[in-house]
Amino acid sequence: MPEPPAVNQIVRGDALRVLPAWPEGCVDLVFADPPFNIGYAYDRYRDNRPPQEYLDWTERWIDACLRVLKADGTFWIAIGDEYAAEIRVRMRGRATLRNWVVWHYTFGQNCKLKFNRSHTHLFYFVKDPERFTFNSDDPRVRVPSDRQLKYNDKRANPNGRLPHDVWTFPRVCGTFKERVGWHPCQMPVELLERIVLACSRRGEVVLDPFAGSGTTLVAAAKNDRRWVGVELSEDYARRATRRLIQEADVSGPDDAGATRTDDASAAMPLFVSDEKPAG
Repeated sequence: MPEPPAVNQIVRGDALRVLPAWPEGCVDLVFADPPFNIGYAYDRYRDNRPPQEYLDWTERWIDACLRVLKADGTFWIAIGDEYAAEIRVRMRGRATLRNWVVWHYTFGQNCKLKFNRSHTHLFYFVKDPERFTFNSDDPRVRVPSDRQLKYNDKRANPNGRLPHDVWTFPRVCGTFKERVGWHPCQMPVELLERIVLACSRRGEVVLDPFAGSGTTLVAAAKNDRRWVGVELSEDYARRATRRLIQEADVSGPDDAGATRTDDASAAMPLFVSDEKPAG
């Protein structure tokens, strides 16, 4: 019988090899921010596949994520304009869409021959439309309403309201303190915290199959969730682990038997495991 993943660690490997080695239904929330197939310069991944090859690969990692997601689990996917429609169509029959959220970011592109793009698509799916976690009363999820801010209306709910489906957060630009500098794509922690707080409970397991700069894992760790990331690049995995230690004050995997790799030159513990093929 497959062993569940050791939580609070990053698994160094390909999600299509790592996830099939895990048991079914072992994580509560998945946030996937895959390569968008638009030519970004990753160190271990080719981000310019032929469209059909990219879509076939996308279906495989989606199915791998759905397999390890619990029956009452939640699945978020971030994607750009180029393949948003195709992913939406491919998720029909696989999961139920609750919201198509648009992340509107400031500090976007500055185009000269077309309107500037300043958004990313965030699909919010659940496996079971009748059973899922949504912490609508958590004050950290809610935002002040116009009745509170503009009109001083006594009828306003003092706890604010749930956010609309267009979320405004600035991109993490090169001059921002939050920017790690070693990964081409980094989402803001504040955005991921909204998702983690709304769609999981304390102690539950959050999976990021494309861990990248580690933002999802930082958001989970800072909010008392267990977490596990999968990352193809050993360099990114090690750097993301250092980031977790620095920003979320984590110390190591919960599973004492999990593989640890110590980097003496960094003078801090790293807990990056090598992939274990299925079977």
